[in-house]
This record gives sequence, C-alpha cells and structure tokens, in this order.
Amino acid sequence: MGKHITRLIGYLWMIVLLSSCANKKDIVDIEQPPVNEQQEAGLVNLSSPFLFWDREVTLQFDLSKGNAALKGSSADLYLHAGLISVNGGNWQHVVTDWSKNDNAYKLKFIASGLYSFTLTPSKFFNLSNADRFGQLAFLVRNGDGSLVQRNQNNSDLFLPLVASNTQAIRFVSPTLQPTNPISTEKMYTVGENLKLKVQATQSGKISIWDNGLQISASSGAQSLEKSFSLESGGLHELEARLETGGKVATTKIELFVQAKPAIAALPGGVNPNGTTVNKEKGQVSFALAAPLKNSVYLLGDFNGYKASPAYAMSQTPDGKTWWITVSNLDFSKKYTYQFLVDGQLYIADPYAELILDPQNDPALDLASTVLPAYPAAAHGIVGVLDLPAKPYSWKNSSFTKPAQGDLVIYELLVRDFVKQHQYTVLKDSLTYLKRLGVNAVELMPIQESEGNSTWGYNPSFHRALDKYYGSKNDLKAYVDACHENGIAVILDVVFNHAFGQSPLVQLYMEQGNVAANNPWFNTVAKHPFNVGFDFNHESSYTQTFVKDALSYWMQEYKIDGFRFDLSKGFTQKNSGTLETDLSAWNAYDASRVAILKQYQQHIRSIDPSCYIILEHLGGDQEEIELAQSGMMLWNNMNAVFNEAAMGWNANNGSDLSRLFASSHGMAQPSFVSYMESHDEQRLLFKCLNYGNAAGSYNIKNLGTALKRMELAALFLLASPGPKMIWQFGEYGYDVSIDENGRTGEKPLLWNYLQQDERRQLFETYAKLTRFKTRNNIFQNGNIVAAAVKDAVKYFLLEKDGQQVGVLGNFGVESAEFVLPQALQGLWVDNFTGKELSWSAQTKLSLLPGQYQLISKTKLNK
Repeated sequence: MGKHITRLIGYLWMIVLLSSCANKKDIVDIEQPPVNEQQEAGLVNLSSPFLFWDREVTLQFDLSKGNAALKGSSADLYLHAGLISVNGGNWQHVVTDWSKNDNAYKLKFIASGLYSFTLTPSKFFNLSNADRFGQLAFLVRNGDGSLVQRNQNNSDLFLPLVASNTQAIRFVSPTLQPTNPISTEKMYTVGENLKLKVQATQSGKISIWDNGLQISASSGAQSLEKSFSLESGGLHELEARLETGGKVATTKIELFVQAKPAIAALPGGVNPNGTTVNKEKGQVSFALAAPLKNSVYLLGDFNGYKASPAYAMSQTPDGKTWWITVSNLDFSKKYTYQFLVDGQLYIADPYAELILDPQNDPALDLASTVLPAYPAAAHGIVGVLDLPAKPYSWKNSSFTKPAQGDLVIYELLVRDFVKQHQYTVLKDSLTYLKRLGVNAVELMPIQESEGNSTWGYNPSFHRALDKYYGSKNDLKAYVDACHENGIAVILDVVFNHAFGQSPLVQLYMEQGNVAANNPWFNTVAKHPFNVGFDFNHESSYTQTFVKDALSYWMQEYKIDGFRFDLSKGFTQKNSGTLETDLSAWNAYDASRVAILKQYQQHIRSIDPSCYIILEHLGGDQEEIELAQSGMMLWNNMNAVFNEAAMGWNANNGSDLSRLFASSHGMAQPSFVSYMESHDEQRLLFKCLNYGNAAGSYNIKNLGTALKRMELAALFLLASPGPKMIWQFGEYGYDVSIDENGRTGEKPLLWNYLQQDERRQLFETYAKLTRFKTRNNIFQNGNIVAAAVKDAVKYFLLEKDGQQVGVLGNFGVESAEFVLPQALQGLWVDNFTGKELSWSAQTKLSLLPGQYQLISKTKLNK
C-alpha cells in the first residue's frame, strides 16, 4: 500500500512539473539536464535541478513529510521567507509579514496536503547581489500561524541558492530534507545498501566522498551514481565535488546509520541523569533518560561533534537510560556537549547547569572569560561542562530561618529591580531591604527560559541558571549575603509546565506537540490556565526530574524555600482547559495532594525547615490538608484590597475576612497573604484611575491615594501569619501591569523615594514590618473580635496576655465609630505613643483613610 501511495504522489508531482514548465521557455537551459529518473518526493521538491538566483522555479510541498504539522491540509497556506548569508547566520531580508495573510505569498493548492509556490529569488526579494547569499530560508504556515511546517527535527527549511553562471553540484538521490546542513529524510541501518546519485550544472570531474574517503569518481561527467553498503554506524558526511576549469564546487549532506546499541548496566556511582565527574580517574560519565529511542550519541568539543561509533552511548538493560564514560579529558578546560538522538534530534542535556543558546546569548554580550565560544559544529543549544570551576567558599554556615509565622517576604524580579539585572548589583540593594525590614526574598524564576528578558515562567532548562542575571557564584554570593543579613531566599520554581526549547519536550514530539509516548508530559493539558506543555506529575519520570531539580537548588545554592508556581496544575484529573468554569479544577483531588506531599517529603528529607509555598488558590478542603502537612498557601487578597483602597465598600466588595485562618477553616494562618503580586494590578494604579470621591476628598489625588496605601498595608501586615510584599509596593509604584505588555519590562522609579509622601509610605511599611517580626502576637494571635466588611474595619488580636487592635476607615467620608466592648479599656497608640482610655461612651470620629494600631502594652519596634 505504501509503495502505491508513493507512486501516486510521484505521478502528481510529474503533472505539477509538466504544468509548471509548459510555455515557459525561459526556464529551459541546456546546462541544466533534466533529472533522468523520478525519485521519491520529499518535503520540498524543485521543478528544476538547481535553485538559481535569477531563474523561476516552482517549489512543491508534500506536507505529510517533515514535522507533518500541516499534513492533509486544504486550507489557505502562506510562505514566510528570508535569506541566509554565505557566511551563515540569521534570517535576513524577510519580505513576508507573519501577521498578514498576503495573497502574493499564498501557496497554490494542488490536492490535500500538496501545495506549490513559484518564485524567482532575485525578484521575490528585489535584490541583485546574488553572491552575498547562500541559502533560501523559509517556512509554511496556516492563516493564524498556529501551525507551521518544519523539518522532522522542527528546524526551519533551507535550500541552497546558486548564482547565475556558477558551477554547482547536488545530490539527486537519496531523498533529502531541507535542513541546514542538508540531511537525508530516511535513516539507514548498518549493512543496508545505499544508492547515491549526484548531478552537476556542467561537465567535469565528479567525485563522491564518505567521511573524508573517496568512494567514487568520474571525469568528463555531468552526473555520477554509486551504490555501496553502509558498514559503520553513526553520522556519515557525504560530499560531492565538481572540478572544472580549475575551480571546485562542493555540496555536503548528512546521513545517519543506525547500529544496534551496546546493552550495559549503569556503572555504580554514576548518576542516571546528567553528568558524573570523577577527577581522580580523569573521567566524566554522561547519562540521559530516553526510553523507546534506538540510539544516542554523545557529541562535544572532545570529538568535534561527530557521531562516531566510539561515542555511541550504551543502553541500560531496561531500555530507559543511555550512558557513556569519557576519559582523557583536560580538567583545566570547559567543554560543550549535546546528544544526537536517533540520528535526527540534537538536544542539550536536560540536567545541564549552564547552556549556550546561539539564538539568545549573543544579545547578552558576555565576556569570553565567562563562557566558552559556541561550537560551530553544534546544532542548537548545548550544555557546558565546567571542569575547572572552583567551588564557592561560603561565608555563612549558621543561618537560622525566620519562623514561618514571622515571614515578611519580598517578591522580586531581578530584571525590573536593578537596571543592570545582575546578582552582583542586587547584592548591593540588601541595605534597602534591611531598612524596609523584610526577612525573606522570593526571587521570581531564575532558571533558563525562552528568551532573555522574561518573567521566567516559560522555562526550558530547570537546573540551568539564566545567564541574563549572572553566574553561579554570583547567585551564591547573593544568597550568602542575604543570610548574613538575616534574610532567607525563596525560589519561585515552575514545574507545572515547560516550553518548547526543553529537551524533555523535544525528545518526543509529533506534529508540533508532545507525542503520546512522552514520559514527562501530557499531550493535552489537564486543567485551565496552562501555558507551554503540561507536566504529568503521576509519571515517575516527572517525579524524578522534579525531585532532582529541587535537590540541586537546595544543595548547590542553599535555597531556603520554594514557591511552586501553579501547583494546582499538578494533576492528572482532567478538568478541561476552559477558564470559564473552574469548579472541577478546584474540587478536592486526592492524587494531587499525594503528589505534593511526596515532593514535600523529599524536600524535608534534605532540609526539614525548608519553606514550601504553593500557588494553589484552590478549595478550602484541599488547602487545609496541605496546610496541616506543613505547607503554606498563597492567599490572594488583591481584589478586596483594591476595592477597599479605592473606597468602594458596598456589597461586601472589600471584605477582608480571608486574612484570618478561621475563614479558611484553619486553626493557624498557614497561608501567605498579599495584596499585590507580579500577577495582579497595582493598588495605587487602581486608586489613581478608579478611586472614589466625596466632596474635596478624592482618592484619585496622589497624596490621598498614598495615605490609602498606608491604611491597606496596616491591615495586611498586622493580621496574623506570613505576608508578602511585591517589589516597590512599599513606595507606591503606580505603573500598570499592562504597560509594555503584561510581562514586559517596567520602568525603574527609584527617584520616587525622593518624594516626601512616598518616603512616608516607605517608612510606614518599615515600621509595620518591624512590629510584625518583633512581636510574636503577629505570628498566630487569636482573633478576638473583627468587623472587616464595611467601610470602617477593625480586628483585635490576643496572645500571651497581649492584645493588639487594628482599625481604619476605608470610606471616603468621616465616620462615627461606636466602640465595641472588645476595644474598650486602656491602650497605647503605637504610631503616636499616646495612651488612650476608651469606654462605652467614647465615640471615635475617623477621617477617611485614618487608621490606628493600638495595643495593651507598647509593641517592640
């Protein structure tokens, strides 16, 4: 059946070729002999043997080949094209617009999955200097760009360009993929017979070479055929040469020959993933989990990135792991390396601690002393093996983490906190955080992600430090300095998903999506709000990967805790992906609870005091169980604090009762409450744009809005349990989350601290953080009385004989506050120091925005 289909496609292409050539005498050239026999159609087929710069050619596409993203399509498809310099590099002179469906670039429909496009390169690009460009680079996409036709390895499509009156030679057979370098569509096995055919633009001496050895030659020829048996496994570089008139034209293709792997158990002491360095023996072992694969080769500087038999990795008897031990490496050098899987896919080590990304690294402009040069023979991202790396000498070895209930966490995005976005500069800002009084920093994701300037929630390498922020030792020095200053370091980690650059994603892909046999990922996300590719946390492969990554960050960098992004996504219970109905996703999920407890157990086996914070935002039943096991939950209070700060208090819209454990069904406040985070709109922005007003009191006035920030901060920080501040909230940052795009860079406004009203807000925050961290009533004090639904709000805490009252007017008009019995008695105002005597007859007149923090005995500060 397959042969009949292939023959049918061949006939279709012959019809297309005939129709494209009819009445077009300008493309007939006696120096271009027609192909003598019809070969099997590849992904891209040309109507003439060579792609000349100034001659018309028709490209025919069989979309069942390559990554088959558009297989069987009959929709409108569009060409996206550019040029590659003769010296290589990125796309240039891209004339097509990805966002526009221009009919000038629309492909001609032939049959389902079969299309064509006719062009003359010089006219298409409106350029004349053919000698500058060596390749046509292109892609085929659907109308909205959601489906893109690429090669089998998901690389872009490339075809060599030939300048007019230039001699050239090409392989006619075997069938090729338009990769760079060009490769065969088929993989071969050792002992298989291969038929080669090459064709030249003119007669001369033609020769064919295999890995540098000549296997055939003919003089005065315009084509040459050779059949030979493939006797060795690995990558074969086939070269065809045309020598005529004292000039030599060459072309090369890559062909992979599959050999049966050696089966051998993983040696004792060798990690089943990543690298194991044995300096005493001068050896490094490499291991990769890749079940169901047929071969894996180790490529690197040490072998010129050649997939030779000596670097074929052994397979463990269970078929799950590939490994190899390399000797005689120079331990004074940094090496780069990657894996070649099944002769098609080049991937970096998913356990790499440092990577080189040829697409994004050049923009970083890092010194050559920091990174080794990117290897010219590599394909895509490579790992770095830093053998001469010197261990960091830790200064602080006795840091004691703050008690969980005392935590005042400062959420920080390095990119937008300091202009140079470097750990070395960030370390200098610790005096600022000390003045503010926080005792923990939560770094938004710092692992390698796609691109340079990102939030980090698009991870690609979960163990590799993002070079955008600095080196490994720079981060260690920052953690060390934090510990010296009594500040814990919490890392935001992303294990709900990974993005397309991840080797774990790339290892098993099919038509642009993860394949059903991918050991780590679901083909379709099991829950709403997923981005990237959804991890399957019931898979033992995923669990091993996550545990290994957590161990690494704790042991290598002395990280004190983790905030798990989108932890509610750690489920295989399918709740759909619609964001309109979250009830199924929020329902209790015993499997999800078990998964999170398993990760908790692993973390605590390494560090019993490590903080575990979940961005769960789920139902109370599940959160109670997670809290009882010792984990903390994110408690998003942004919506109600926004309403309160803006002065809109009707219909319980500003109800702050979720600040208290009882409203969650908990005995203790095992949640991190916050009123701003990286995911939420700024309170001050909302106040300045949507604030309420009455008479001359207007919340849209900056001075008034800043005083409302003090009021809100008091109710947040004085309620029991851990708290979080999002960077710059302490001085009234008012730039919208949507400026420059939601995840785009935001302006640094340190000059705000030169303004008296903003500096006053900072000082109020600093007082409140010290009250919280120096008085244990704020850890877990009991709520004796509270009324936090209306404009005038208050609550009363009690612990160990101390009582603390918090009250304030979130309205826009003065309010007469009748003192409840709980607030009657003698008090101290902790902002003014005045003693207060309140009785049943006392009536407080609270101005809009006015607040008080009172206690039976003066608070430590």
